[in-house]
Amino acid sequence: MLKQLSKFVAVLLLILPLASAQQGRVYGDGGNWTQEITGSLTTVKNLKIKVDIGSVRVDGGSQSSINYVIRNHSYSGSEDRARREFDNYKISAYVRGDTAWIVADWEGGRPHKFSGDFVVNVPREMDEISIETEGGNVSTTGVTGRVDAQSGGGSIRVDDIGGTVKAETGGGSIDVGNAGSDVSLQTGGGYIKVNSAKGKIEAESGGGTISIVSGLQDAVLETGGGNIHVERCAGRVKASTGGGSIDLGDIGGAAEMETGGGSIHLASAKGPVHAETGGGSIMLNGMPSARAETGGGAIVAKFVASNGERHDSQLETSAGDITVYLAPNVNISVRASIEVANGHNIRSDFPDIRVSSEGGDYGPKTVTAEGSLNGGGPVLKIRTTTGDICFHRSSN
Repeated sequence: MLKQLSKFVAVLLLILPLASAQQGRVYGDGGNWTQEITGSLTTVKNLKIKVDIGSVRVDGGSQSSINYVIRNHSYSGSEDRARREFDNYKISAYVRGDTAWIVADWEGGRPHKFSGDFVVNVPREMDEISIETEGGNVSTTGVTGRVDAQSGGGSIRVDDIGGTVKAETGGGSIDVGNAGSDVSLQTGGGYIKVNSAKGKIEAESGGGTISIVSGLQDAVLETGGGNIHVERCAGRVKASTGGGSIDLGDIGGAAEMETGGGSIHLASAKGPVHAETGGGSIMLNGMPSARAETGGGAIVAKFVASNGERHDSQLETSAGDITVYLAPNVNISVRASIEVANGHNIRSDFPDIRVSSEGGDYGPKTVTAEGSLNGGGPVLKIRTTTGDICFHRSSN
């Protein structure tokens, strides 16, 4: 009997904070009905929220407890029917170990018109926030720990997060403000935006645009067809899209870009560059080496000197002009050719790059160029099937 009494007291102590702190009411709301539930839970390290229906918002602040307001909305015509729907949507809030739980399970058939809003205020110093909803939006701000957010199809927004961020939605957008660690994002088709991340960035969309303002480590970005834009990233960037354009700003490491047919633009990169498109133009500025290929567009590439390891470069297009800018202190060896040069030629600002031609009287004319600048160095190979090739001296 003593053991049974001890177990009963333990269970009672577990649920007492919830039972004494939760309140609820039902009221009319413009012809519809709303159920409002308010409550609080003692502060623990972790919070897990799992709901069948509804949007979820979690905000960190200076309060010492976990406070929540839940509003469920029924769009049925009668109060009795609305109350039955509310009774079928079971809301549970409790603390188990070092984790607080808020769970909403639908029992029986779901109504066609029903929604919920879960607003939770937590202390800022939380170790982990985990949120899962089958279809609503998710928002989390102002916590020092990690965040894991999942939605069946709604949008996800996180900001001012100290730990890692993991967000996944079936089709909505993902918006990350400031993250203090690694970021892993996935959506079935919405856009992805990251304002600032101190850790690695992994972002994947089934077809939406991906935009990164600032990243302090590596970034791997992939979309089925949208555009990719990165303003600056201190590490390596790998960006691929099924058909959109790629626009990278200042990259602190290597840059790898691939698109099925869009254009590619790079402002600068401190590491080797790889760019490939099925048919768009390629413009690469301020890099030590590059391998670039397009099925039919023009290529513009600006090479600068580097104190780090340098690699051979190759620029190739099936039909388009290739323009190369070389800094005065770049040591490089050039090999260039135009396979079908009728009406096209190679022009150079450098006397050390010698141009020659073959054929042309009764067949296709081929134009080639070779030379070494500043004593030579890594090889730069350039080839276009039909188009002009130009070498210009850049100011830096």
